[in-house]
Amino acid sequence: MKKGFYTIIAAQFVSSLADNALLIAAIAMLAVVHSAPWITPLLQIFFTISYVVLAPFVGAFADALQKRHVMFISNALKAAGCAMMIAGVHPMIAYGVVGLGAAAYSPAKYGILTELLPPQKLIPANAWLESATVGSTILGTVIGGALVSQVVTRWVSHAHLPFVSTAAHAALFAVMLIYASAAVINVFIPDTGARYPNLLNEPTKLVHDFSRCFKVLWKDKLAQIALWVTTLLWGAAVTLQLLVLKWADANLGLSLSKAAVLQGVTGVGIALGAAAASAWIMLRQSLKVLPVGVLIGAVAVAMAFYNKDMFPAGAGVHFGPLFAPAYILMAYPLMIALGGLSGFFIVPMNAILQHRGATLLSAGHSIAVQNFNQNLAVLAMLGAYALLLTTNVPVQWIIVVFGVFVCLMMALAMRRHTRNERETDLVALVEE
Repeated sequence: MKKGFYTIIAAQFVSSLADNALLIAAIAMLAVVHSAPWITPLLQIFFTISYVVLAPFVGAFADALQKRHVMFISNALKAAGCAMMIAGVHPMIAYGVVGLGAAAYSPAKYGILTELLPPQKLIPANAWLESATVGSTILGTVIGGALVSQVVTRWVSHAHLPFVSTAAHAALFAVMLIYASAAVINVFIPDTGARYPNLLNEPTKLVHDFSRCFKVLWKDKLAQIALWVTTLLWGAAVTLQLLVLKWADANLGLSLSKAAVLQGVTGVGIALGAAAASAWIMLRQSLKVLPVGVLIGAVAVAMAFYNKDMFPAGAGVHFGPLFAPAYILMAYPLMIALGGLSGFFIVPMNAILQHRGATLLSAGHSIAVQNFNQNLAVLAMLGAYALLLTTNVPVQWIIVVFGVFVCLMMALAMRRHTRNERETDLVALVEE
């Protein structure tokens, strides 16, 4: 890998760690302000809106500046969102500011890889990036859970610190410092030398150009399938991230801090799956993993019916003075399987989409279109989740609905891909 690649990975690790810890802290803050359960998905909706509304502009923003500078600005915005939440701004509004930074960060994060590396290095690079993201997801969710635990709550009650009245406030302070650290690392990323025309002063042209880019990717026989399935999986993954917390409470009786560990375990699976994809899947073979998408939906459905009542009371394993209930120990392989399939699936799909997008468009514009589609799916699925929560549908049936939907949409994508293979030489498109 070229000089600077591992600095990018380090910056992504730290920023993503803060992202995942912040989600747990923000959910804890909703409890502090006594929000209704259906407000939780709205938290993510406010975060995601920036991705959709600013989609025509963030690609141009990422291309107008050096991407290392874009990443620095983005992390500064995320830190500002944390400060707003600490200052008493409603978590939804403050989380929306964090989303603004994240929307600008994403095209720069992925686009800089296509500027720095040749196409044949994209799958290994994506595996590194996804593994770093997953590692930070594991650590971030565990740290987030620890920061809102009863231990921190007791410490805060005795510390009498300014602006810190709850564990959620302490967690937000810690996350803000982590974002600041990520911004510092961004400064040390080298200049890739890539330069694009600055279109920021022509917003009408940007909207027209984004519309053109949108159509180009969706009409391309290779890009459209990768865009289809990554859009679907991203929407489902963000929704399931919240559903896992709800499921852990309803089916396993776990608190928020303990449920966050399950998210971390899922992250272990994603890292293993991403590593396997990097080792076994070449760029030209990327679309051969499509059947794995159906398995992801099937595992989600199986997860819905898993609960602690499946095990005898008191069943578990003693580790010295510690006791691990059997229903928690057996939940780990299930979460690892869900994460492993997802990691194995998403790495080659992202790589083929990045390569094809950079060939047809520019790195920044391609990623912006991808983010627009993925986050539109997030808004739709989170909206559906919030609606189902207002009707008091049990969480297991909500998971079943999402799992079956993923299976059906993945099957349709496979059918469309088969038709495309008959009409077009897709291998030739990969090698362009």
